[in-house]
Formats: sequence, C-alpha cells, structure tokens
Amino acid sequence: MTILGYLEALLLIGLSLSALMALAWVVQQRTGNSGWVDTIWTFSVGLVGAAGALWPVTGEAPNGRQWLVALLVAIWSVRLGTHVARRTTKISDDPRYAEFARQWGKDAPRRMFLFLQQQAWGSLPLAFAIFVAAHVPAAGLRLQDGLGALILLIGIAGEALADAQLKAFRSNPDNHGKVCDVGLWRWSRHPNYFFEWVCWLSYPVIALAPDYPWGLASVLAPLFMYWILVHVTGIPPLEEQMLRSRGARYRAYQDRTSAFFPLPPRKQSAI
Repeated sequence: MTILGYLEALLLIGLSLSALMALAWVVQQRTGNSGWVDTIWTFSVGLVGAAGALWPVTGEAPNGRQWLVALLVAIWSVRLGTHVARRTTKISDDPRYAEFARQWGKDAPRRMFLFLQQQAWGSLPLAFAIFVAAHVPAAGLRLQDGLGALILLIGIAGEALADAQLKAFRSNPDNHGKVCDVGLWRWSRHPNYFFEWVCWLSYPVIALAPDYPWGLASVLAPLFMYWILVHVTGIPPLEEQMLRSRGARYRAYQDRTSAFFPLPPRKQSAI
C-alpha cells in the first residue's frame, strides 16, 4: 500500500468515527443518559476498526492476519460494549458526564457535541493502530501475531473478571456505601482500566516489523489509551465522584492501593 493509501485510510477512519460520535450526541440528547456515549464509542471503534482491518489491499481478498485482527477487535468491542450497555440501562445518567454538563450550564449541548467530536478524532490512534496491524506486509501468520492475540485475550479476560468482581460486590446489600477492595480491586483501584490498556498493547506486538515504518504508528494506541484512562476521562473524574460519595473510606483506599498498575496493597486501613 502506498503512503497516499495510508493517509486516505486515516482520513476515512476519522470521518467515520466523527459521524458515529455525532450519532452518539443525538442519542445522548434524546435520552438524557450520557452512558450511551461510551456504549456507542466502543461499538464505533470496533466497527471502524474491523472494517479497516478487512480493507482490501490492491483488490485482493483479506488475508489471515486481516481476519485475525478484525476478529480480535470485534471480540473486544462486543464484550466491552455489551457490558457498558447493560450498565447504562440501570442508570439515569453517567456521573462523569453529568458533572461536565453541570459545569457547562446552558451551553452543555454544544459543548457536549464538541467534546464527543474531540473524542472521535482523538480515537484515531486506536483505530489506525488496528489498521496498520492488519496490513503488515508479511506473508502468512507469524508467532508475534499469535502473541498479540494472546495479549488481547488476556486483557479482555482480566477486564471481564474485574467487572464481575465489582458487580458481585455491589450486589451484596451488606456492601452498601463501602469501597470494593476485593479480588483484583485489592491490588489496583482501577483494574478494569488496567486490563483495557493491556488490550491495546496487542496491536504494536502484531504491527512492529522490519521494513514496515507504518507499524510504529501502532505504539500511539497504548500511549494514548494510558493518557486518556489515567489523566483525562478515566481515573480523575471517577475518583472525584467516588470521593464525593465515599469520602474517608475512599481516601483510605487511595492510600493503600495502587491507582492503575496492580501492586500489593501498601497497608491495611479500616474505617
């Protein structure tokens, strides 16, 4: 594929994500439940990523690597998107986005649209990493393709386990008002985010290859995801909301538990 081909693919990916996140804005405005934003974003990245992975090169049918990458992103998207959708049906609004809307005031609809467009175009490194991984110009599947697939499946399994542990904790009436610190949540305050980040490590493993400079673009995916989860729309607003609702309990949890990477608890604190 020529340089122009990759640039055209990059633009088409961006426009597709932009259109789908415009749809997310419409749904959010109609329902008043911003939880659907994350649901639609997940399915959008999955759809655009899988379509990009299967995009034919020089008119040839998709090869084994293209099908593998498309399958991986589809599995990720369906698992996470379904989980977020189920969670969204049980809430009236996502507290993170609700806080944004409160701060924006009367300008909230316009600001939300711009925010979601930034999210769409900001997701380019993720979808493009999928594209370049699928189009590595190497004949047949390699050992590193299998390793990349294994990493993504480990990430999906870890994230699903963290979600299940949190759901089980919250479903117990005795835990009302408490902070989940069992299982993976004892080692990380956000194990679901950590394993989500692990998923995106799989694409550089597949894409990095000699004589394939475009593969370097795949490294942006885990870097971008780490930045988003740890510094922007992941941990910061969620922890602010948890401090408001759990107070001293959550501060004690912060003191003894790693924010992102799973590590042994620093100390035990009972409040």
